[in-house]
Amino acid sequence: MTVDDYPDTASGPFPSPPSSFTDGDDRDIEVRAFDDDTDALVEMYVDFSQEDRAQGVPPVGEDRVRDWLDTLTGEGYNVVAWHDDRAVGHATLVPDGSGGYELAIFVHQDYQGAGIGTRLLRNLLGHGADQGVERVWLTVERWNRAAVALYEKVGFETVDTESFELEMAIRV
Repeated sequence: MTVDDYPDTASGPFPSPPSSFTDGDDRDIEVRAFDDDTDALVEMYVDFSQEDRAQGVPPVGEDRVRDWLDTLTGEGYNVVAWHDDRAVGHATLVPDGSGGYELAIFVHQDYQGAGIGTRLLRNLLGHGADQGVERVWLTVERWNRAAVALYEKVGFETVDTESFELEMAIRV
């Protein structure tokens, strides 16, 4: 993406982690910046539903998950949603080499539909903004209406369409 592909005006402001809230299923959730607790994330992703995987991620198998997480947590900015001592959601911003950051977000299937994704995404954008991130983009399968609605609610705009994917962007 080029700078011209992003919306003209910034969205936000967004909250920064840590933050706590009670989700729609009455569970106490805390969103924190990633703090090297890779094992908890690996456990979440190994148990991730096959139906909830999109565009080849998260990968399958503990070794592949660990390699993938090493890349995400080594290069970008990450926030994790916690229920007690269990990682239940993860969102990441990975630099794309042109000044923008690609976003990915995952909420464990047992915790979807309770508002965690919205809080996780908003905290990720706040955390990124605190680190100097200004431009964020993502791709999403166009049939994934729940994800598209989430991204639009937070301020993402569709900037390009492919046969089965939408490319969305936001300025923070």
